Amino acid sequence: MDMSMLEFLAAPFAASLILTGIHAYLGVHVVERGVIFVDLSLAQIAAFGATIALLMPWSGGDPHGNAAYWTSLAFTFVGAAIFATIRGRRARIPQEANIGICYAVASAATILAMSKSTSEGEHLKDMLVGNILAVSWPDVWQTAALYAVVGVFHFIFRRRFLAISLDPERAEAEGISLKLWDFLFYASFGFVVTWSVSIAGVLLVFCYLIVPSVAAMLYSDQIGKRLAIGWAMGTLVSALGVYMSLVLDLPTGATIVCTFGLVLILMAIVRPLIQRSAPSDAHQVGYAGRARGASHSAS
Repeated sequence: MDMSMLEFLAAPFAASLILTGIHAYLGVHVVERGVIFVDLSLAQIAAFGATIALLMPWSGGDPHGNAAYWTSLAFTFVGAAIFATIRGRRARIPQEANIGICYAVASAATILAMSKSTSEGEHLKDMLVGNILAVSWPDVWQTAALYAVVGVFHFIFRRRFLAISLDPERAEAEGISLKLWDFLFYASFGFVVTWSVSIAGVLLVFCYLIVPSVAAMLYSDQIGKRLAIGWAMGTLVSALGVYMSLVLDLPTGATIVCTFGLVLILMAIVRPLIQRSAPSDAHQVGYAGRARGASHSAS
């Protein structure tokens, strides 16, 4: 691989690493909450907002312009308010069902809106798989700045966000407002999703959010270790996906998505092998401990 190719891949790879950093963290919350498709639903709502913006004369027809972004963000905030409102321990309808309904309606509404657009097919492909190879260094810096603000916000209030994700009943008993902090979570989540969809597409954003967290859960129950495993997996998959898409001349977003699936399958296959070797190691440690104890008793 020559230097010109490395320079061409540098910005997309940096963007994919930034996506890995924020989405692997948010994915821990999403998986613990059991709302796996909230990212997909919010991403589709954001895509619907962008489609509506494209139909407006003041948008200039640019799917990556300011008009499309702010319209998407407004739609995403509406979705965040809905998801925060419908959560409840005593709700008759599961939250995941409501999230699925929102996704289906937003998808259908997007198709209806795109039927009035002259670039229907291209816009649909752009929303689904994006074009991360087209990311420039200014896009990378803007993405890093936005996600850094969201990351600092979550770090400052990490105890409350973890409390409502891991043990909402206890958090509510301690006086934490679930609806308020749910809305703040989904609103900050919406900032990330709206921007991510504009550069990477719905499917790739969903994979960055869910797959590293699910893979990490195979190997650890601790939040810190799960984050480390998720970040490592996301970094490896990003590098492989970007490289393979260029070498094989394949769409980058779709290649990374498929690479995520393949790596997850490999990690699931390897896990039983690791578990099978763990008891023997533990037995050896226990045997060594008993031998030392016997030695001390004899002396």
